[in-house]
Amino acid sequence: MKELNRMTLIFDGRSVNESFARVTAAAFLAQLDPTLQEIAEIKTVVSEAVTNAIVHGYGDKPGPVSMKVQIFAEGKIRITVRDKGRGIEDIPKAMTPCFTTGNEDRAGMGFSIMQGFSDKIRVRSLPGKGTTVVMEKYVGGREAVSRG
Repeated sequence: MKELNRMTLIFDGRSVNESFARVTAAAFLAQLDPTLQEIAEIKTVVSEAVTNAIVHGYGDKPGPVSMKVQIFAEGKIRITVRDKGRGIEDIPKAMTPCFTTGNEDRAGMGFSIMQGFSDKIRVRSLPGKGTTVVMEKYVGGREAVSRG
Protein backbone atom coordinates (compact mmCIF):
# COMPACT_ATOMS: atom_id res chain seq x y z
CA MET A 1 0.00 0.00 0.00
CA LYS A 2 1.32 3.43 -0.92
CA GLU A 3 2.49 5.74 1.87
CA LEU A 4 1.00 9.22 1.51
CA ASN A 5 2.57 11.09 4.44
CA ARG A 6 4.65 10.52 7.58
CA MET A 7 6.11 12.23 10.58
CA THR A 8 8.65 11.19 13.19
CA LEU A 9 9.00 12.58 16.68
CA ILE A 10 11.80 11.83 19.14
CA PHE A 11 11.45 12.92 22.76
CA ASP A 12 12.74 12.15 26.25
CA GLY A 13 10.99 9.28 28.00
CA ARG A 14 9.46 11.47 30.69
CA SER A 15 5.84 11.24 31.76
CA VAL A 16 5.29 14.94 30.95
CA ASN A 17 5.90 14.12 27.26
CA GLU A 18 3.14 11.50 27.00
CA SER A 19 0.42 14.09 26.41
CA PHE A 20 2.63 15.87 23.86
CA ALA A 21 3.01 12.67 21.84
CA ARG A 22 -0.72 11.91 22.05
CA VAL A 23 -1.81 15.36 20.86
CA THR A 24 0.87 15.50 18.14
CA ALA A 25 -0.28 12.19 16.63
CA ALA A 26 -3.92 13.28 16.69
CA ALA A 27 -3.09 16.64 15.08
CA PHE A 28 -1.06 14.98 12.31
CA LEU A 29 -3.86 12.50 11.58
CA ALA A 30 -6.52 15.24 11.45
CA GLN A 31 -5.82 15.48 7.71
CA LEU A 32 -7.79 12.21 7.32
CA ASP A 33 -10.89 13.80 8.88
CA PRO A 34 -11.30 11.07 11.54
CA THR A 35 -14.40 10.87 13.71
CA LEU A 36 -14.23 12.05 17.34
CA GLN A 37 -14.28 8.40 18.43
CA GLU A 38 -11.35 7.57 16.13
CA ILE A 39 -9.38 10.54 17.50
CA ALA A 40 -10.05 9.38 21.07
CA GLU A 41 -8.96 5.82 20.20
CA ILE A 42 -5.77 7.02 18.49
CA LYS A 43 -4.89 9.24 21.43
CA THR A 44 -5.50 6.36 23.84
CA VAL A 45 -3.34 3.94 21.83
CA VAL A 46 -0.48 6.45 21.67
CA SER A 47 -0.85 7.20 25.37
CA GLU A 48 -0.64 3.52 26.31
CA ALA A 49 2.33 2.78 24.05
CA VAL A 50 4.31 5.84 25.16
CA THR A 51 3.50 5.24 28.83
CA ASN A 52 4.71 1.63 28.50
CA ALA A 53 7.96 2.85 26.93
CA ILE A 54 8.51 5.36 29.72
CA VAL A 55 7.46 3.28 32.73
CA HIS A 56 8.53 -0.21 31.69
CA GLY A 57 11.28 0.63 29.21
CA TYR A 58 13.16 3.17 31.26
CA GLY A 59 11.70 3.36 34.77
CA ASP A 60 13.43 6.09 36.76
CA LYS A 61 16.13 6.80 34.16
CA PRO A 62 14.63 8.54 31.07
CA GLY A 63 15.83 7.61 27.62
CA PRO A 64 14.76 8.38 24.04
CA VAL A 65 11.31 7.44 22.75
CA SER A 66 10.52 7.70 19.05
CA MET A 67 7.09 7.81 17.49
CA LYS A 68 6.53 7.49 13.77
CA VAL A 69 3.06 8.08 12.32
CA GLN A 70 2.38 7.06 8.73
CA ILE A 71 -0.65 7.59 6.53
CA PHE A 72 -1.38 5.19 3.69
CA ALA A 73 -3.97 5.09 0.93
CA GLU A 74 -7.55 4.21 1.86
CA GLY A 75 -7.26 5.68 5.38
CA LYS A 76 -4.79 3.20 6.82
CA ILE A 77 -2.53 4.58 9.55
CA ARG A 78 0.49 3.03 11.25
CA ILE A 79 1.87 4.27 14.54
CA THR A 80 5.25 2.96 15.68
CA VAL A 81 6.53 3.67 19.19
CA ARG A 82 10.08 2.59 20.00
CA ASP A 83 12.28 2.74 23.08
CA LYS A 84 15.83 1.56 23.75
CA GLY A 85 15.12 0.49 27.30
CA ARG A 86 14.94 -2.79 29.21
CA GLY A 87 12.99 -4.75 26.64
CA ILE A 88 10.42 -7.46 27.28
CA GLU A 89 11.53 -10.99 28.15
CA ASP A 90 8.19 -12.70 27.50
CA ILE A 91 5.98 -10.78 25.04
CA PRO A 92 2.92 -13.11 25.23
CA LYS A 93 2.97 -12.88 29.05
CA ALA A 94 3.37 -9.08 28.91
CA MET A 95 0.33 -8.87 26.63
CA THR A 96 -1.83 -10.87 29.07
CA PRO A 97 -4.55 -8.69 30.63
CA CYS A 98 -3.71 -7.53 34.18
CA PHE A 99 -0.02 -8.50 33.92
CA THR A 100 2.36 -5.70 34.91
CA THR A 101 5.99 -5.32 35.86
CA GLY A 102 5.15 -1.98 37.45
CA ASN A 103 3.89 -1.30 40.93
CA GLU A 104 0.43 -2.22 42.19
CA ASP A 105 -0.95 1.12 40.95
CA ARG A 106 -0.68 -0.22 37.40
CA ALA A 107 -3.64 -2.16 35.98
CA GLY A 108 -1.68 -4.14 33.40
CA MET A 109 -4.19 -3.35 30.66
CA GLY A 110 -1.99 -1.32 28.27
CA PHE A 111 -1.58 -3.95 25.55
CA SER A 112 -5.22 -5.03 25.86
CA ILE A 113 -6.35 -1.45 25.33
CA MET A 114 -4.01 -1.05 22.35
CA GLN A 115 -5.35 -4.27 20.83
CA GLY A 116 -8.95 -3.17 21.36
CA PHE A 117 -8.47 0.16 19.59
CA SER A 118 -6.18 -1.08 16.77
CA ASP A 119 -6.91 -3.25 13.76
CA LYS A 120 -3.48 -4.87 14.08
CA ILE A 121 -0.68 -4.71 16.65
CA ARG A 122 2.84 -6.13 16.57
CA VAL A 123 5.39 -6.08 19.37
CA ARG A 124 9.10 -6.72 18.90
CA SER A 125 11.50 -6.64 21.82
CA LEU A 126 14.91 -7.77 22.95
CA PRO A 127 15.87 -7.72 26.62
CA GLY A 128 18.38 -4.94 27.21
CA LYS A 129 17.83 -3.50 23.71
CA GLY A 130 14.33 -2.04 23.78
CA THR A 131 10.84 -2.52 22.45
CA THR A 132 8.97 -1.54 19.29
CA VAL A 133 5.17 -1.47 19.19
CA VAL A 134 3.50 -1.11 15.77
CA MET A 135 -0.22 -0.40 15.63
CA GLU A 136 -2.34 -0.17 12.50
CA LYS A 137 -5.84 1.20 12.11
CA TYR A 138 -8.21 2.33 9.36
CA VAL A 139 -9.81 5.73 9.94
CA GLY A 140 -12.42 7.85 8.23
CA GLY A 141 -14.96 5.04 7.66
CA ARG A 142 -12.72 3.33 5.12
CA GLU A 143 -12.31 -0.03 6.83
CA ALA A 144 -14.94 -1.85 4.73
CA VAL A 145 -13.29 -0.73 1.49
CA SER A 146 -9.76 -1.34 2.71
CA ARG A 147 -10.35 -4.78 4.17
CA GLY A 148 -12.44 -5.85 1.20
